[in-house]
Amino acid sequence: MSNYVVAMEAAWLVRDVENSDDAIGVAVSEAGKRLNDQDLDYVEVEAGLTACPACNEPLDAAFLAANTALVGLVLELTVFNAEGEEHAERIAKSEVGGALRDVPLEVIEVIEEDEDEDE
Repeated sequence: MSNYVVAMEAAWLVRDVENSDDAIGVAVSEAGKRLNDQDLDYVEVEAGLTACPACNEPLDAAFLAANTALVGLVLELTVFNAEGEEHAERIAKSEVGGALRDVPLEVIEVIEEDEDEDE
């Protein structure tokens, strides 16, 4: 059994904001509050990045229209004692999905931790 770091992307809807910086702040805050309310304070929440279609430079993953924003968040957690990558994905989606109902989640990366890091 191994430990895995699982990163997921979440699509978060924010209403009544005027710019993308405010939308990102609200999204990170709301997601963190919902996770903390379910004792999932070990899940790291950050704003996601997307690539500019013209120049391929990284941009904040926030789209704003009519004072409503869709913000891409990255949620990361360590899953302990999983049987494999697929098992770690299922555990992570179950844990986070239970706290963030009705929020689309997609696993974007699973990394097995080295056993030497724990020593």
